[in-house]
Amino acid sequence: MKKQYAVIGHPIGHTMSPFIHKRLFELEGIDAEYGVMDITPEELTMNYKEQLCKLDGYNVTIPHKQNIIPLLNSLDSKAELYGSVNTVNNSNGCAKGYTTDPNGFLKALEHHNMPLKYNVVILGTGGVARVMAFEAAIAGCALTIAVRESDLHTVAALAAELKQKVRGVTVDTCKISRLDHFEKTTIDLLINATPVGMYPNDDACPIGDDIIKRCTNVFDAVYNPLETALVKKAKANGANAAGGMSMLVWQAVVSHEIWNGTSFNSDDIEKLCADSAEYLKKTF
Repeated sequence: MKKQYAVIGHPIGHTMSPFIHKRLFELEGIDAEYGVMDITPEELTMNYKEQLCKLDGYNVTIPHKQNIIPLLNSLDSKAELYGSVNTVNNSNGCAKGYTTDPNGFLKALEHHNMPLKYNVVILGTGGVARVMAFEAAIAGCALTIAVRESDLHTVAALAAELKQKVRGVTVDTCKISRLDHFEKTTIDLLINATPVGMYPNDDACPIGDDIIKRCTNVFDAVYNPLETALVKKAKANGANAAGGMSMLVWQAVVSHEIWNGTSFNSDDIEKLCADSAEYLKKTF
């Protein structure tokens, strides 16, 4: 019997998920359909009862990552820590929520040979930035989170939560415009978790050249365009730099590990990352 999966969100007109997940099902040898469901926040509870609970599993994107939680039977420990769900597994009538963001992030760094250690700077304080900040703190990094002035209150709350939940964490916060204390210090890994540089604003860069030249590794969570202005400038300065396509693919890989217990060949996933990049260029 053909298995049924989907991604839910609103709005969800342009998504890479069907292309990536269908390829992963092919690699697994599993006969499955993967659909796209545009569900408004008002329709979520009704759709959960009438449709979502009948699927074998599904992915969750904005704006449902938090609102889906009260409808589920249980949460994985990481989903509970982050208060966010992007993958649901329906098994034996029990719906369990997971977040693949952390493992997708870590596997993407590994894919690009970017160590998560020493001085790490994260730009932004949204949901993805929060995941990255916790993983950096858990890894024992000296962490700085830099934000716009309007987000200083939010980042202060995140820093307080990190200090409460991660023993021995070293975390500082500042405005992005005040990262000048790194002008004489190496940034071992700089992570852009803001939308700055995303299509159609391809020329925008979240930080200045004076900071970019201090970076050894640069990871930009933006995947459209494939190479943002930040990634291009970092590469020109000799840094190891990459965009977010690999993280998008690895998040999907982790979903399949949850759904089907599958272990994938790293060469297959590397090819899928390359093919996904080509698909993005042709389609969006």
